[in-house]
Amino acid sequence: MNAFTFQTVPALHFGQGCLSLLAAQIKVLRASKPLIVTDKGIISAGLISQVVTALEETGLNVEIFEDVIADPPEAIVEQAIAMAKSKNVDIVIGLGGGSSLDTAKVVAALAVDNAQPLSAIYGVGALDRKGLPTILIPTTSGTGSEVTAISILTTGETTKAGIVSPHLFADAAFLDPALTLGLPANVTAATGIDAMVHAIEAFTGRNAKNPISDMLAIEALKLLTANIETACFDGSNMLAREAMLRGSMLAGQAFANSPVGAIHALAYPLGGIYHIPHGLSNALVMPYVMQYNLDVAAPLYAQLADALDLPWSSENSIEARAQQLIDHLEDLAVKVRAPRKLRELGIAKEATTELAEAAMLQTRLLVNNPKDLALVDAQRIYDGAW
Repeated sequence: MNAFTFQTVPALHFGQGCLSLLAAQIKVLRASKPLIVTDKGIISAGLISQVVTALEETGLNVEIFEDVIADPPEAIVEQAIAMAKSKNVDIVIGLGGGSSLDTAKVVAALAVDNAQPLSAIYGVGALDRKGLPTILIPTTSGTGSEVTAISILTTGETTKAGIVSPHLFADAAFLDPALTLGLPANVTAATGIDAMVHAIEAFTGRNAKNPISDMLAIEALKLLTANIETACFDGSNMLAREAMLRGSMLAGQAFANSPVGAIHALAYPLGGIYHIPHGLSNALVMPYVMQYNLDVAAPLYAQLADALDLPWSSENSIEARAQQLIDHLEDLAVKVRAPRKLRELGIAKEATTELAEAAMLQTRLLVNNPKDLALVDAQRIYDGAW
């Protein structure tokens, strides 16, 4: 077996009511002045009140930055960093979906004296030290950002770039499924498929796949595929919501150690150029990238089909078994009413050339794909998804 390294957050609290432990966790981290990084949707939904109440009842003075937007641009992150510094906060709490959590991680990293400029920390391993303590509280079951050492920001007008460093791991994550009860069906579907893609790409990753990430990816995919329909169409079902949140977290731990590949690489331009939500972007290109990977990744896809106990087809072969996985995932996407074609979102056929060129810039991700992918391949995949 090849040597491997596995890392994750040092403290993880899961379950209904776990926010009651939040103030105590802040004290363990020797902090006393938190900044909550979130978005206006979380404010209007009333989700932040639970967190603020839990903290203010213990005498903590809470600051709030509420201006995070989807696919957070650098300007928003810089504003949050400036606020953290001006208020002299000593811990950052991210509350919300992946955009808020990703922003919080970068704010915590750079809201300290003599921090690097934001422009200097993109890529793998460029961030040189740990910043302020960080606690992350997800309100969606998709990105797994609460347990990853990755932040994705929008750079320039249309491009997205990643910051990858073990210094971005949160000091603690709090996962209360009750915070996900208000998610609309379309958001539940898109974020749930996003989490499935994390599990699949972690399991099939070329460079860092390992026994622990494999175990987490399999369990995540089982939980997510078994519960996404119920979570979408019976949104108050706490058991389904809990399973989706747990699956998302396990998938996050998996891909934090065995990074994602071409599905994400082709999804990013859809978000950067057309502002399509990240989970939906992954859902749109997922079956086409998997089909492209099939001749190389079939044995691994077949293992995942076995893990899901999919019924065997009449054709008894590894390739047929792998195709069953792709078909099953596409069937689930249709059942949860996720858009299946780029043209459904108003993207012109001519745009696939620009998308393909943009995807080829995602070299950090493409190297992890089980099969090499060239510009002409990316073009064909987008054409198929159109």
